[in-house]
Amino acid sequence: MQVSVKLEVSYLDKLLGEACKGVSPSVPPEFPLEIKMAAWLQQVRDRAATSVRELSIPTKRDEEWRFTDLSPMLKVDFQAPAPVDLDALNIAPFILPETTDSRLVFVNGVFAPNLSSVSGLRNQVFVGNLGQLPLQYQERIGHYLGKQPGNQEVFTALNTAGLTDAAVVWLPKNQVVEKPIHLLFIATQTEVPILTQRRCLVVAETGSSANIVEHCVTAEIGCPESPTSHPYLTNTVTEIWVEENAAINHTRVQRDGGAAFHVGKTAIAQAKNSRYTCHAIHLGGRLSRHNLEVSQMGEGTETNLYGLAFIGNEQVTDTHSAIILNHPHSVTDQLYKCIVDDKAHSIFNGKVYVSQAAQLTNAAQLNRNLLLSSGGRVDTKPQLEIIADNVKCSHGATVSQLDDDEVFYLQSRGLNAEASRNLLIDAFAAEMLNKLPLPSLQHILKQCVACKV
Repeated sequence: MQVSVKLEVSYLDKLLGEACKGVSPSVPPEFPLEIKMAAWLQQVRDRAATSVRELSIPTKRDEEWRFTDLSPMLKVDFQAPAPVDLDALNIAPFILPETTDSRLVFVNGVFAPNLSSVSGLRNQVFVGNLGQLPLQYQERIGHYLGKQPGNQEVFTALNTAGLTDAAVVWLPKNQVVEKPIHLLFIATQTEVPILTQRRCLVVAETGSSANIVEHCVTAEIGCPESPTSHPYLTNTVTEIWVEENAAINHTRVQRDGGAAFHVGKTAIAQAKNSRYTCHAIHLGGRLSRHNLEVSQMGEGTETNLYGLAFIGNEQVTDTHSAIILNHPHSVTDQLYKCIVDDKAHSIFNGKVYVSQAAQLTNAAQLNRNLLLSSGGRVDTKPQLEIIADNVKCSHGATVSQLDDDEVFYLQSRGLNAEASRNLLIDAFAAEMLNKLPLPSLQHILKQCVACKV
């Protein structure tokens, strides 16, 4: 008797095979991990691969994916990328003036030391890849890498199964890093669709703080978000541990190619009195999904989640966030905006869970959407689940078009209809872009928004 295999299962099995092509139980000489850690890492990969074999690609029948159709991705046969050498000219458009000597560069998930420079950072702070990890951190990395809740989710497990390298930022106790740290992840485009997996680990020990920019781009010449680009799949996982009294300001910019598929996970664990801020900007990709998960590990935490997406053509962007509060005296603020043009589709699902123990919590959540065309679509679902009885929580969502009265007012002041419209769109986006900690990045992204208008 012939047993049929679901397409989602067989497709995932092929992805797993491509993801694990670069994985070897032996340690290459250019990757000098301590033998004990190398063996542990192989066990982590093996367990993740076992999990993947028991799962399948999500479909619209799954509640968490019911608005996001991955079937276009299943029509593309992605393969492991071949080695690529880029020079400084290839990455020049993505270099930020504030981070010329505090930058890590990865090309198709592989560390590029010739394009990286961390000379501007203090010696006590480690910024590098797994192969450069000092012995004292190799002995402790097992407490952090792959230990966040949700690591059994299918794309996260796939990333772990093929884990060969990662960007690592390790801040020792009470180290305050003034210079922003730029993690630049570049995907190259070829006629053969490739699978690019990226991994990032940030450990902020007690009393430390830093600004981190996670920048996902494509090396294509011209507008990186052009829909005529070649398809590829990016699967990225970022784990951030913010220990007691530490603070991380995290900027995540997604500017993958217009034909690319992007699946990203950002998992954050916050200890007592810690502060975490995320600025998530989504501009590229044919289909992009960002899972943002915050777990409170102690009382008195502060969490700020800000986001902006600007999509057109037939782009789909999906943001799923979850803030799990299990301790008292926390403050959370979430504001996510999306501008939808043409036949694009925006999805937002934000969850805030307040347990019985999380008394005196102050949580606010708002999703605002601007529809620029009749063909665009927005699905928004802010959620609060509150068990505690002494809290202040609010949530909301709006979907609107440009206000005709506001357009008319600007026209009465001498602007034409197009300029009035563009000014209002810029102002809608500027509220989020002005929050970014790097002026140069603000300028670049404002130009991108202006170009899309």
